[in-house]
Amino acid sequence: MTQSLQKLFTFDEFLEFLSTQPENIRYELHDGDIIQMPPPSGKHEQIVAFLTIILGYECLRLKLYYGIPKTATVKPENKMCGYYPDVLLMNFSNLGNEPLWEKQSILSKPDSIPLVIEVVSTNWRDDYHKKFADYEEMGIQEYWIVDYAALGSKELIGDPKQPTITIYSLSDEGEYRGKQFRGDDRIESPTFPDINLTVEQIFSARY
Repeated sequence: MTQSLQKLFTFDEFLEFLSTQPENIRYELHDGDIIQMPPPSGKHEQIVAFLTIILGYECLRLKLYYGIPKTATVKPENKMCGYYPDVLLMNFSNLGNEPLWEKQSILSKPDSIPLVIEVVSTNWRDDYHKKFADYEEMGIQEYWIVDYAALGSKELIGDPKQPTITIYSLSDEGEYRGKQFRGDDRIESPTFPDINLTVEQIFSARY
């Protein structure tokens, strides 16, 4: 369960709050609420590390001027929100257009964020609903939800529930269109169309 502090915070107040907290505890800002995120499991971190290596390699192979920062904040414009995606693909070429990047490593422009990935934890509703809506509204082109423990509702991932990766891409109308992958399915990524990677490889973190 997430824990909310009983006060609405501006984004600047959120940053000030973070500066007083230990680095091993993660917080996000959700519509003015500071939310303590559940500590990640070993499996969660294993998948995050695997995807970071794989996507970093693909960027090098394709000569994309992208990188994966360790801790960068995604801030939807005109909202009291701040997120730390599990994997964030950053476009180095657009950082000059980010007013808060140099001093605070904050990204708010969709051209700076080609892809975000959330590996689902017990707060799965945030990934499937709130962050989905905010990333879509921001115009982030691609969003993966990696639900290795099948925590999402049956309506979202099927009945019976199965471990699922859902990859959303932004349509010309500015809305996400999603496709689900399971088991031995080879994932399909608009950013990395030639990637040869199955769901099972991602969930087991094996090459």
